[in-house]
Amino acid sequence: MITIARRELAAYFATPVAYVFIVIFLVMAGALTFTLGNFFARGQADLNPFFSFVPWLFLFLVPALTMRLWAEERRLGTIELLLTLPIAQWEAVLGKFLAAWAFCGIALALTFPLWLTVNYLGEPDNGVILAGYVGCMMVAGAYLALGAAISALTKNQVVAFVIAVAACFIFAAAGSPVVTSFLSTNMPQLAEVSRALSVADRFQGFTRGVVSARDIIFFASFIGFWLFVNNLVLDHRKAD
Repeated sequence: MITIARRELAAYFATPVAYVFIVIFLVMAGALTFTLGNFFARGQADLNPFFSFVPWLFLFLVPALTMRLWAEERRLGTIELLLTLPIAQWEAVLGKFLAAWAFCGIALALTFPLWLTVNYLGEPDNGVILAGYVGCMMVAGAYLALGAAISALTKNQVVAFVIAVAACFIFAAAGSPVVTSFLSTNMPQLAEVSRALSVADRFQGFTRGVVSARDIIFFASFIGFWLFVNNLVLDHRKAD
């Protein structure tokens, strides 16, 4: 599993994909934080303007990572070679996921100038900021697991990207006022379910510095479920 994770992580940096992803993420994060987030105008020493945009930044950038995880292997026919190696299939699934998750961690770590800036300008609660970064990793993991499962369904990377963006958007927007008010009016039973499944809503607790067991269990279950689906899809494709 560790060997596959290292191989996949090295493969990201062997092509321009990694650098393009990181540059786009950092530029967009900075632009949104200082413009739409009103970082200076707020007059508060925190990173809430940055954290508020993270689930929506990852909505497009994470599927760009996951679209090649399995779709490219299937298109090139290397998936058969990979799965005949002396490793368990779940180790391959988990190894690829951990590599992509580590890559997202690197991208988040490179936002440290924002942390330096806010500490220079004021006296923020760094515990809250740390909790926010933990939440960012949880959101990234959730999107990665979902995107990886979708990537295993198709050989076409573009199709995998589009479906993954749509699926991630559904789970990000599930707790938005527009969705919940519509469901409360038309399908009250589904309103609470929708709110409970919202990745963005679960992330809000982390941005307030609250790392609750309920939210950790939600993200762990979400990631575990979609990795399990990923493994099932590969089993089905192998049987075909």
